[in-house]
Amino acid sequence: MNRRSRRVRTALAALLACCLLLGGAVACGGKKEKSGGEATPTSSAEKQKFAKTRFVTNAGLAAGATYQWIIKPFKQGTFKKGQKGRTTALVKAGLAGTFAYNRLKAATENAKGDPTLSKALAPLTAGIDSLKNLSTKIRKGDATDADVNSFGDVINGVKDAGKSAGAEVKDKVPSYSEVQKGS
Repeated sequence: MNRRSRRVRTALAALLACCLLLGGAVACGGKKEKSGGEATPTSSAEKQKFAKTRFVTNAGLAAGATYQWIIKPFKQGTFKKGQKGRTTALVKAGLAGTFAYNRLKAATENAKGDPTLSKALAPLTAGIDSLKNLSTKIRKGDATDADVNSFGDVINGVKDAGKSAGAEVKDKVPSYSEVQKGS
C-alpha cells in the first residue's frame, strides 16, 4: 500500500469516527416525551417495585456495555498503539462510556424511588459523576489502566449496592445500535 492511499484511509477513518461521535452525542442529548398510554404506579409499593426494576435494567445495561466495549478490549490490548482495529475499538469504547454513564445516572434516579436502594447507592454518586469525562479520554486513546479500572470499580460498586438492597444487577450487553443511540 502506498503512502497516499494510507493517508486517504486514515482520513476516512477519522471522518467516520467524528460522524459516529457526533451522531452519538446528538442521540444522547434530546428530551424524551412521555407517551399518553404509559402505565404509572399508584401505590408506594408499586413505585418501589418499579424503581428497583428500572434500576436493575439500567445498571445491567451500563455493566454490559462497560464490559463488552471497554474492559474486555482493554484487557485484550486492543487500545494499544499499532494494534489492528484500535481506532474502531476506541470509538466504540468512547460511545460505550457515554452510554454507561447515561444509564448509571438513570439508575441513580431510579434508586431514589426505593429508600433502601437509595441509601445503598448514595456513596457511589461521586464515583458515577467521575466517569463523565472518561469516555472522551478513552475515545482519544489517552486512557490509562486506572481510568479503565475506575469504570469497572464503579460498576462493581453499583452491583454490590443493588445486591445489598435486594436488587441484584446482572450484565446485559446492549446492541451496538443502542449504544450509538444512547438509550
